[in-house]
Amino acid sequence: MAPTTMGPPRWIRTRPWRLGAVAAAVIALIAAGTAIGLRPADAATVDTNAWYVLVNRHSAKVVDVYDFATTDGAPIVQWSRNDGYQQQWQFIEADSGYYKIKSRHSGKVLELPDAQDGTQLVQNTDSGSTLQHFRLADSADGYVRLINRHSNKALDVWEWSTADGGIISQYEDLDGYNQQWQLVSSDSASGDTSGCGSGTGNAEVVLDGSTWTATNGGSTVYTGTSMLSAMQAGVSSLTSGRTSKQRVVVRGSGTISAASRLSVPSYTILEVCGTVNVSGSGSGDQAVVYARGVTDVEIPYLTVTGTPLYGIFVRNGVNIALGQIDMRLSSGLGIRIDNHGDTSVRTRNVQIDNVYVSGTSNHGVETYGVDGLTIGTVTARNTGYSGLLLNDTINATVGTVDAEGAGSGTGYAAFRMANRNGRVNDAYPTNIRVGTVIARGGGRGVFCVSESGGAVIDRVDISGTESNSILLENCYNVTIAGISGSVNGSDVRIASRTEFAVSSDITLQNLTLTNSVITENPCAVNTVIQNITLVNSTINRC
Repeated sequence: MAPTTMGPPRWIRTRPWRLGAVAAAVIALIAAGTAIGLRPADAATVDTNAWYVLVNRHSAKVVDVYDFATTDGAPIVQWSRNDGYQQQWQFIEADSGYYKIKSRHSGKVLELPDAQDGTQLVQNTDSGSTLQHFRLADSADGYVRLINRHSNKALDVWEWSTADGGIISQYEDLDGYNQQWQLVSSDSASGDTSGCGSGTGNAEVVLDGSTWTATNGGSTVYTGTSMLSAMQAGVSSLTSGRTSKQRVVVRGSGTISAASRLSVPSYTILEVCGTVNVSGSGSGDQAVVYARGVTDVEIPYLTVTGTPLYGIFVRNGVNIALGQIDMRLSSGLGIRIDNHGDTSVRTRNVQIDNVYVSGTSNHGVETYGVDGLTIGTVTARNTGYSGLLLNDTINATVGTVDAEGAGSGTGYAAFRMANRNGRVNDAYPTNIRVGTVIARGGGRGVFCVSESGGAVIDRVDISGTESNSILLENCYNVTIAGISGSVNGSDVRIASRTEFAVSSDITLQNLTLTNSVITENPCAVNTVIQNITLVNSTINRC
């Protein structure tokens, strides 16, 4: 909280705006500490096996490694939360109640190079120095301050910045909001679920022992052993023909059959505070949550395990909002939102806050025929096909796609656009905007195909994919990376098949290539390749 009369910090760097998560991702306090004043907190208040996002109380932004750096001395800033590895930190016990704070992305630890007010926080190789030791001190409402052992100063968002790229420095411990932090568990990017079921729903579905009971307005509408029947009864008990949303809260966990589905009509909020496990096999369009021809549907919380055909299936919907979705599956597809191929009527205005999806035999999240899509974060782990696939979708904004092992052994990708995605009438104006794509392993990193385009991806971090890191095939007006990026390993290709017009207006820029190659073949139209750093890599222009 340095005053404006102070000189600038030792290292000030700014960077352009990038997309952040849609979700309100700053609730869910995890183990904030029990110290009073400046006493070191008890080490038991921090789970040293967990990874945390550190959320500033003033700006609501999080501690972030600038530009995915892995080098010593790289600056640490604040940025909109997206739960990427560059925003995840582990507390490692030092001694006397102090911790080293390690980056999940780089493996390096936080360090304050000296004791001067305004010195910017950096990352460095773990040396055991007290410059790298921090303790937790309590603030009001469960927030904590992070106090450096060497300087006894607090981590501070410089000049009360609320901007992406605002630097994190140290300053005299004044307990200002810009010095207060939440430790939010980030092991699942689906975000916090502590708010699930707050208040009272219009209908309540509650498990007691082995008995499910659904009530509405004090009247029991179902009692029995079937979770699905209880949920459906709760939904069906809402006012018929309503034109404003009513809410069903489900309290408890249970199992349903993959050959069944929970049908959700218009003007419904379904809030599941528990886990729906799916067993067996299904066919057709069976789903845990099924909504077709609906408007104004919200699913604020949903956790699914097992073998669903679809976790969530929405067709021909308008004003669809999905909140914190967690799907750890062993088959099926996570979320599918489409228009059943009806090009005259698109599904419109879809918002997805945060999705964690793993173990699918199909895609993690897939859209087809959507106009107006906003996604915060898709975290995909070992999905059979793509982490996020956009088909024939326009006017989309995506914060982060973070995928590991997406589409292994296939031609799919962490992030894929296909089937004229981004095409508006017969043109490709920029209407698909993606903040960050992170890909580790799997099939490809980014794949644009079959007359898709109109897209800008601000940042990419791709390494170890089995096939191309990036493949742009018959794509038009695509920019990678608008801000910065790195590619390690597999090649980057600009290509075309003969059945479509050749790729055009492709820009590759601001990339560091390591052990890779950029290849343009056959010749595309109006290709721009600029500001590329080559490390044991080459560029083969047409």
